[in-house]
Amino acid sequence: MTLKDDPLDSPLDDALPRTDVRFRWLPARSLAPRHRPRIARHLLELPPQDRYLRFGHNATDGQINRYVDEIDFERDEVFGVFNRRLELVALAHLAYLSREGGAPVAAEFGVSVLPKVRGRGIGHRLFELSVLHARNRGVSRLIIHALAENTAMLRIVRAAGAVIERDGPDTTAQLPLPPDTVISQVEALVEHQAAEFDYGLKVHSRRLDDFLRALTPPGR
Repeated sequence: MTLKDDPLDSPLDDALPRTDVRFRWLPARSLAPRHRPRIARHLLELPPQDRYLRFGHNATDGQINRYVDEIDFERDEVFGVFNRRLELVALAHLAYLSREGGAPVAAEFGVSVLPKVRGRGIGHRLFELSVLHARNRGVSRLIIHALAENTAMLRIVRAAGAVIERDGPDTTAQLPLPPDTVISQVEALVEHQAAEFDYGLKVHSRRLDDFLRALTPPGR
């Protein structure tokens, strides 16, 4: 699990608006097995230090591909943020932990954000979205494993009220979750519909760009 500190003047991607934690909505789309290639591409694009923070070790390409292949989309939830070029620029994995044959009782959160879109509160918003979905699944506790040097993520979970335990270079944060409500269920539904609508607009925009580019004579 990773989220690095980044300056607010990091390179901007004009396809995504700059946000902060006060701007609560983020076009985070639920991903499915068909998105495995995009998920792998996103994780493989992470710089070495980001891979280290995300996985807790210097993950190789082969290890990342195995991780993606083993994501259980029937059990877990994976959220992605796409820019206008339909690049997956941020990713959150909410892995549900359950008793044998029972409902999920806890969930583990992991997140990654490409350097070019950092400094906009995207990681924070993905954390909030994951908390919302975990609540709605009846989960009572969110678990975050992070390296002690991952100060940005630790700051987010500490502000949310998580209890943090440190064991050498590793930390484990546990955040108690309140029960779901009608409001939390409606909020998740609205978030989902808005994200799907946003993605549809980006798809149409990309197709229009490709069409206009095909009509433009070479050299113009």
